[in-house]
Amino acid sequence: MSLLRLAGRPLLASMFVAGGLSTVRKPEPLSPVAEPVVQAIRKRVPVLPDSTEQVVRLNGGVQVAAGVLLALGRMPRLSAAVLAVSLVPTTVAGHPFWQEKDPAERAGQRISFLKNLSMLGGLLITADDTGAAPSVLWRGRHTARELRREARLVRRSVRATAGPAATVGGLRTKLPGN
Repeated sequence: MSLLRLAGRPLLASMFVAGGLSTVRKPEPLSPVAEPVVQAIRKRVPVLPDSTEQVVRLNGGVQVAAGVLLALGRMPRLSAAVLAVSLVPTTVAGHPFWQEKDPAERAGQRISFLKNLSMLGGLLITADDTGAAPSVLWRGRHTARELRREARLVRRSVRATAGPAATVGGLRTKLPGN
């Protein structure tokens, strides 16, 4: 593993672990802000808890778990993808700069919104990072190519030996005593 990955993953994960722990401990201040977004998500995902506070706490727990996995380098692509998915509703609910009337508050919310977008970009890059190992897609294509090549070799081998084998078989039937 490169030094950049070794240092970068925990740095990227730190915000999610710290923020997630805070949310798990005290979801109450965030629940009213998250209510509209949670209601919209609940329509599409009916298995979510009925309480907005519980959904906020669940999102915090997901961020802590995925953040720790990312920081430790365990399933980094999956954990980065999970964090990216959890960051979208968090950003929309937490930083709706478009609703702010006060220019100073609007500017602060916009900066926080853009910071979250930057973290989302880092998570998407991390989710795509194979760590210099071939991706599953590449390995699948490579294996398919190798299987096609081996099938062509078998086909050539069969064709090359089928003619002489048929000739020998035909001669054996013509021999006396068969």
